[in-house]
Amino acid sequence: MDVSLSAAARQYVAEHLHDDPAKLALQARRYPNLPVPELVRQIQARQKAKTKLPAWAANPDLVFPPALSVEQASSARTAAFKASLVGGTRLADLTGGFGVDSSYFARAVQEVHYVERNAPLAEVVRHNLDVLGVSNVHCHVGDAATWLREQPDGHFDWIYLDPARRDTADKKIFRLADCEPDVLRLLPLLLRKAERVLLKTSPMLDVDQAIQELGCVRRLWVVAVDNECKEVLYELGQEAAVDPERLTVNLLRDGREQTFRSNRTREAKAVPRYAEPQDYIYEPNVAVLKAGSFKSVGTSFGLLKLHQHSHLYTSNQLREDFPGRIFHCRAVARYDKKELLSHLGPEQRAHVTTRNFPDSVAEIRHRTGIREGGTTYLLATTDLTGRLIVLVCERLAP
Repeated sequence: MDVSLSAAARQYVAEHLHDDPAKLALQARRYPNLPVPELVRQIQARQKAKTKLPAWAANPDLVFPPALSVEQASSARTAAFKASLVGGTRLADLTGGFGVDSSYFARAVQEVHYVERNAPLAEVVRHNLDVLGVSNVHCHVGDAATWLREQPDGHFDWIYLDPARRDTADKKIFRLADCEPDVLRLLPLLLRKAERVLLKTSPMLDVDQAIQELGCVRRLWVVAVDNECKEVLYELGQEAAVDPERLTVNLLRDGREQTFRSNRTREAKAVPRYAEPQDYIYEPNVAVLKAGSFKSVGTSFGLLKLHQHSHLYTSNQLREDFPGRIFHCRAVARYDKKELLSHLGPEQRAHVTTRNFPDSVAEIRHRTGIREGGTTYLLATTDLTGRLIVLVCERLAP
């Protein structure tokens, strides 16, 4: 099956890559010798991939599947991170999809087996891997569990699963038992066939619930990109950790990584100290908060907490290595329109964030008239005495 595009088709895609797909579809009659509906779909998929897979989106020889497959695929940043966690001789990617993860696993493992039950999608991936010069990925069409059972020499260093998280009505789901394949039912087979299993789950799934349901977690990673939580990864094995280590990583757009590690024991033993706002204010990134490291992230860096439920920290000495945003606090204001506006310039603009505060950002803007933008950050929160305050800050450059 030849899934490649003709030279004329590639030229059409390149010329219209930044155009509105809806308008292109209406102009299909102008190109009677081209499969315009299919090429419009190619353009839509490339537009979706531009941010998460920029090198792939810019490659004219690659073929893209329907946009949903691109939407569900890992980004280049997260795929590269996952590849840094694995190694050895053989890895099976049982939920192959668009093949992004497999292409990155191939950089870290000698032999990768890509498994996908959607035959046309697997053909697209086979073509793309050839274009990319990836020669150590073997593509297979079939059901993950069936394929794994049929492998006569089917022992792997790693098995990777990213179960589908949409139901028959195309609604997003996140519970392990609701996803496809059901990893809870597959666990005995997976652990017989591999030394270690790397499982990707939705950020919406509660970490403690997942550890309890899986029962064989060795450690886990909470992965964010530019402070947006993208996925949680669990390493599974025959010998589970009593208290799995929780590693958090926030992949920043400049290539740096903010990391932090803790577990339930360290979090339970952490005893925060409280204080009024000092020179610097610290806001943990979303990966740290998703991992449940509300107290240990402060005590680990010698910071003081503003309130039990605020998850904002403060200090007079700057801790530049803190995993999150750092602000210089210019003033502590009351939640009062006149007082807040007095700290802003004539354009009355500021970025507004709330932590443990009764009003939403939208309600604060409506009440005060403050518009979005500028260089000032207003952190609306509650202090250790229960008083509503607004911290007037400038964000420090990373």
